[in-house]
Amino acid sequence: MSRAVASRRRSVRWIARPPAARAKPRATAQDSYSRIWRVVRRIPRGRVATYGQIAALAGLPGRARLAGYALYALPEGSPLPWHRVVGAGGRLTIAKLDPASALTQRLKLEREGVEFDARWRVKLESHTWRAAKRMRRESETDLD
Repeated sequence: MSRAVASRRRSVRWIARPPAARAKPRATAQDSYSRIWRVVRRIPRGRVATYGQIAALAGLPGRARLAGYALYALPEGSPLPWHRVVGAGGRLTIAKLDPASALTQRLKLEREGVEFDARWRVKLESHTWRAAKRMRRESETDLD
């Protein structure tokens, strides 16, 4: 069989597949943002969660950057506890965008009893939020 015939057969198989078999429909950005905001709303005082943890609990595993975008898109003066979300390793990732906001985040967290090390990182071993089992089950069913 020649290369051209083999190539044509592969392309015919691709076209012959129904569109639903090619890819699953993706959630809209607003739907993803609202799922992320629902998770952030549940973080208790004195606890923090990482962007990756928030994304996973929202049913969007591996989409930590999307969690960051969702928090960045919050309207001014939102009551959502955005300050309880930190980067991997406890970093205040907002410092790259706005150092004044990083100071605000740190002060809010310290007021809630969250401790920092000398490098301005949250001590994750003692302040990480452990989501309830029910919430993890809810996020797993969102994937189905």
